[in-house]
Amino acid sequence: MASGHIAGLACGLILTLAVPAGADPGGPAGKIADAREQVRARAQELGRAQADYAAAKARLAELNADVERLVEAYNGRLVMLRSAEEAYDQVTERLEQARGEVEEARKPVAAVAAQRYANLSVSDMGLAMLTGDGFNGFMQQADMLSQLGSQQAASMQNLTDTETVLDIVRTQAASAYTEQAEQAEQARLAKEAAAAAVAEQERQMAEIEQATEEITRRLDAARSRVERLRQAREERRQSRLRTMSTRAALKAPAWAATGVAGPGGVAATWALQQLGKPYVWAAAGPGSFDCSGLTMRAWERAGIDLDHWTGTQWQSGPHVPVEQLQPGDLVFFGRVTSDPGTIHHVGLYIGRGLMVHAPQTGDVVRIAPIWRPDLVGATRPT
Repeated sequence: MASGHIAGLACGLILTLAVPAGADPGGPAGKIADAREQVRARAQELGRAQADYAAAKARLAELNADVERLVEAYNGRLVMLRSAEEAYDQVTERLEQARGEVEEARKPVAAVAAQRYANLSVSDMGLAMLTGDGFNGFMQQADMLSQLGSQQAASMQNLTDTETVLDIVRTQAASAYTEQAEQAEQARLAKEAAAAAVAEQERQMAEIEQATEEITRRLDAARSRVERLRQAREERRQSRLRTMSTRAALKAPAWAATGVAGPGGVAATWALQQLGKPYVWAAAGPGSFDCSGLTMRAWERAGIDLDHWTGTQWQSGPHVPVEQLQPGDLVFFGRVTSDPGTIHHVGLYIGRGLMVHAPQTGDVVRIAPIWRPDLVGATRPT
């Protein structure tokens, strides 16, 4: 009988769509599992790369801070080096000035002495010493030269002392300059080493970033492969469902020979032809349906207009006891109250306790038993 065929069809669907525990690992399910494992491995690899990049970025921040500190230390050393250089130049200039003053102080004494002694011969000196006036004059001149020499000698001694002090200070300034120059060089080398470390860290970060991009591309490729395999499997599944629904439709006219004809038979036949089409909320064909959209279009083929709502479809004809259901009758699920919205699902009865319906998001039009805890009754549209 036709009802027996529908029951067999339902069993066939269950057997066809079920995946045995020992499914062939080389089949579609096995390939999808392998692809998903690749996605998982790539995702873990990407996570590690991202963690490495984050650590490298933190290290780069530390190195940049070190570079800034060392650059400023180098700048400070340059300032101190310039100061030491200026101090050395000032002391050197003062020393050269003091030496010039010493030379200038020598000249008057030398000049006077040269003039006085150059005008006296040995005989004149002897004669001057024998005569009173001459002797007194000679001694006065000698005393004057002595006094002049003593004053000049004192001045020269002061200048010489100043020269000695400045020479010591210049030596100290030269030592300070040399020390500052060495420290500035050390600061420069430290700064350059830190800058080189930053450059190396930036190079490593670029490598990690490039590796991360490559892993991301591989992860995207793995995900795309999973999606392609999944879509291919879904297409094969829906193709099988469409083939089976076509076979069911070809045998459906046998209902006429058993007295199951009329609008209900037409509606049930058409609904079975929609097997495998996806559930989409608020859809009413031709490529997808929700529950009330499927029953509305099925009865539309039988010449009866229904609303696209379970609330009014519940009132579309006389209510039928479950034990008197015929193919095409609408079976409802939910709760019967004054609010029609509490009836939330509808299917189209096909016999043997089975219905064809559009179940839920992510599913397809399929055959299922009507025996559910939320079954509230049935209607035969007129």
